[in-house]
Amino acid sequence: MFASPASLYKEQLIFVNGLGLLIYIPALTITNLQIKKTPHKNITITTMLSNSVLQLATVAASLLNSVQSAPLTFPLEQRGISFDYQNEKVRGVNLGGWFVLEPWITPSIFSDWASSTTVVDEYTYCQTLGKSEASSRLTNHWNTWITQDDFNQIAAAGLNHVRIPIGYWAVAPLDGDPYVQGQLPILDNAIGWARSAGLKVMLDLHGAPGSQNGFDNSGRYGPVDWQQGSTVSQTITAIQNLAQRYSSDTDVVSTIELLNEPLGSSLSLSGINTFYQSGYQTVTSASSNYATTIHDAFQDFSTYWNGKFNAASGDSNVILDTHQYQVFSPSQVAMSPSAHVSAACALGPQLAGTDKWTIVGEWTGAQTDCAKWLNGLGKGARYDGTFPDSSYVGSCAGKDVGTVSGLSTDDQNNIASFIDAQLDAYEQHTGWIFWAWKTESAPEWHMQDLLAAGLFPQPLTSRKYPRQCS
Repeated sequence: MFASPASLYKEQLIFVNGLGLLIYIPALTITNLQIKKTPHKNITITTMLSNSVLQLATVAASLLNSVQSAPLTFPLEQRGISFDYQNEKVRGVNLGGWFVLEPWITPSIFSDWASSTTVVDEYTYCQTLGKSEASSRLTNHWNTWITQDDFNQIAAAGLNHVRIPIGYWAVAPLDGDPYVQGQLPILDNAIGWARSAGLKVMLDLHGAPGSQNGFDNSGRYGPVDWQQGSTVSQTITAIQNLAQRYSSDTDVVSTIELLNEPLGSSLSLSGINTFYQSGYQTVTSASSNYATTIHDAFQDFSTYWNGKFNAASGDSNVILDTHQYQVFSPSQVAMSPSAHVSAACALGPQLAGTDKWTIVGEWTGAQTDCAKWLNGLGKGARYDGTFPDSSYVGSCAGKDVGTVSGLSTDDQNNIASFIDAQLDAYEQHTGWIFWAWKTESAPEWHMQDLLAAGLFPQPLTSRKYPRQCS
């Protein structure tokens, strides 16, 4: 993972060519046979001597001995993955609804179609508006939804990662698709903002050709057609383009997630494994300084994934991503607040038992599915019985549209308790990334407001409800 000082020394190079002596020492310069740190990544020192090759070799050997024996008075620049996933905890947040639209995060973007089924996702949004109008509207959204100030606030809250969802259409568009482009220059800016704020970035391919899950957050709601035709190879092309574009930014982009939430129950699991192997090779070929993140495909993150993509199988620096929500079934939304806490706590030992770095890459403070259009544009909620095949549990008033400060005291306390329990559980292994940094009107999911209201702990290691998972 990280290069040792000894390995860095071994990478020094002497080149003798006629009367010239070239010494190449990454990140070091030699001045009067003393080592000094330099901000430059690559320094070449050339000494021109009108001596014999033997004399040149002698000079070279002398200089190398001086370099190797000089005392180190500064930390050598580390090579490899820029975040220590083995020993540090991932504490991050998803920048959802930015480069991949989700109606429930930004309902105002979809308000023109609130009473119709014409537009339900980014695909139909662009298809209906046409490329010119869609590009105009989305460019404005991309430039305003997340800014440098958001990155600064995220860092000030003590977080160390942002996960940025991006669709294949941004990096490898296909002929005939209605999607529009222009995301990448803004994503480039985001990498700079993260660098300035001291944050690491997980780039997450959130949508694949054909849709890997049929969810609106894949870009296209409907059938799961990924793995059909050329869709897998097209996805690899998107990963390759993304990995190569940021291969010189691995000081910030520490990992790339190959694909968000492939729906294992509707896909070939062996095909997913083959795709992950190909994607892993694609990412690491672009730069060995990337970690590769794979989603659990909604399979058990320990019993199914243990033994795969780990050191024993010859795959290093792999992160397993599991998403843990307790709101997407009638039985889950019917759980009591204490039952939600118990279910979260039970995940801790299971996460700790995995054989690779494992993060909960999406989770929330929500204990209901009340957020407007969370289940799809125009669809109701299980919690209040307005979603098909559900029954009434409670009122969604104030939870569907509102603010954190507008929630009842009981709701606020329950959310704070649930968040504390999840933090304790998920930090029993590699860490967590909350969904999402902001929403227009879904209070249970809005980390920025949850922090401001004191429901998300500050500092992140403090607890209003300690030892719930003891």
